[in-house]
Amino acid sequence: MNKIFAIIRREFIARARTRAFLITTLLLPVFMVVVSVVPALMMRGGDRTTLIGVVDGTTDGFGTSVESGLTAETLSSKPGATKRYDVRRISAAGRVDAVRDSLVALTGLNSSNHRETLDGVLVLADSTLRTGDAEYLGTNTSGLESMAMLEGSLSKAMRQTRLAKSGIDPAVLKDALRSADLKTTKVSGGRATGESGAASFIIGYFMAFVLYISVVIYGQQTMMSVIEEKTSRIMEVLASSVRPFQMLLGKVLGVGSVGLLQMAIWGATVYTVTSQRGRIAGLIGVSPDAMQQMPIPSMSPGLLAVFLAYFILGFLLYGALYAAIGSMCNSTQDAQQYVAVLTPLLMISFFATFAIFKDPTGGIGVPMSIIPFFSQLAMPVRWSLAAVPPGQLVLSLGLGLFALFGVTWVAARIYRTGILMYGKKPSFAEVFRWLLVK
Repeated sequence: MNKIFAIIRREFIARARTRAFLITTLLLPVFMVVVSVVPALMMRGGDRTTLIGVVDGTTDGFGTSVESGLTAETLSSKPGATKRYDVRRISAAGRVDAVRDSLVALTGLNSSNHRETLDGVLVLADSTLRTGDAEYLGTNTSGLESMAMLEGSLSKAMRQTRLAKSGIDPAVLKDALRSADLKTTKVSGGRATGESGAASFIIGYFMAFVLYISVVIYGQQTMMSVIEEKTSRIMEVLASSVRPFQMLLGKVLGVGSVGLLQMAIWGATVYTVTSQRGRIAGLIGVSPDAMQQMPIPSMSPGLLAVFLAYFILGFLLYGALYAAIGSMCNSTQDAQQYVAVLTPLLMISFFATFAIFKDPTGGIGVPMSIIPFFSQLAMPVRWSLAAVPPGQLVLSLGLGLFALFGVTWVAARIYRTGILMYGKKPSFAEVFRWLLVK
């Protein structure tokens, strides 16, 4: 047992101290904090009232309607919210160009020295209501969102004026054309969780992607470690003092513990950031409502536990196979032929998650979340989308452990012969004969 722990310790330290591991482990938590905090900070005081001078060259009263519409716009839907626009309308029928030029001269000046400074000038002509053409000159024209809002407010005023001229009550038509606003909430175990369908999809897809990439990366690291020690003949020295099974177990557990540490840090960061939104809002001085807009969905303790459990099970299962492949090969090029056997299993597991997104409680998602080699990715995703019966979870874990023991037995028999084989790459028939040797 001490020899196994020595191998685990060596594999763990050799990878945990690398610059690549430290950067990738810390980069995602930093990214999640930035993604959740920066938008809230940008929302704090980011919006302000825009001072607009309206050059009203209309003769049909349309300019007054635009002024009323812009004045009614606010920065938020809350009662008493700050007005989005401060409008100064100037009648300019017959002298549009002169009034426009005089207001443009007051645009973008230092407000501390010029009290009459404007942010922009909106020019309305007599043909604006008929053609929809208007002109805006301002300092904020590069703000696409601001321009879209201004265009939307102007369009709204045009519609209301046109409807009024046609004898149609704009309020009645607005109510008739009001679209549905469907809000989705996830239900688990007969209780509403408060999570939206979009949030469940995001966290499920994120977990599937991370699990897939992690199993592939750490599995290949295990394989490369075996190949390097085999080609450098270090394996012969190790084999004289450590049994092949102990060597295999130590390598898989050592590399797996590095991956588990990384997954635990990432998962704990997601859980902490999403469960402490209120405290984070207080620390950075923003409202809790602003933090609720963060694009990172919540991760419950139960989901975190399932995520880590299936990462361990999945990596040990595939890691043993990657180690066995490494023992059969003398170079990375030789290993690609055998790795091609594992890749379809992982790809099928990943694409099966899309069937689970469509129907997490039926269809192909249920068997895929139970069958070994596929459940390592499918079950965490299914757990994040719907309530999984305890019996199915226990069955999935039990079959996964049974498959792990079987794969470890097969991998150990391949490993014990392969680590001392050099030269020609073995065929699948030769590998099968290794399994029959006692």
